[in-house]
Amino acid sequence: MIRHIALAIGLGLTAPVAVLAQTADAPEAQPQAPQTMDSAATYQAARNQLGILKYCNAEGFSGEEAIESQSKLVGMLPGEDAEAGAAAEQKGEAGTVSIGEAEMSLADAAASQNSNVEETCKQIEAAVNQVAPTMPAG
Repeated sequence: MIRHIALAIGLGLTAPVAVLAQTADAPEAQPQAPQTMDSAATYQAARNQLGILKYCNAEGFSGEEAIESQSKLVGMLPGEDAEAGAAAEQKGEAGTVSIGEAEMSLADAAASQNSNVEETCKQIEAAVNQVAPTMPAG
């Protein structure tokens, strides 16, 4: 079983804003087309990533700026199920990547990419901070 983690940051309604975790049973002979997420899934993924950033910050692997930027980005998404969003964020704060029905620990996701939690946190932080200047002020 091969596990993949890809970072996808975007501001469009169809672009997921999250660390995406996928599990594939087949070898990577055929690349899979990116899947779009509906607005509820995008909202929950964004909230999970916010939780992941809080986890990373608590571990000393990232700073407050990315949390603030991700919070602002979450606020720009269409309002969805606040309870499901809070649950997704809470999982992130516990170090669990949760996208739809798929869940894995951040440590497992990082290891599947020959990385570690600290480096993965820094990559997520850098990606969020790179998108932050393109967000509307306010």
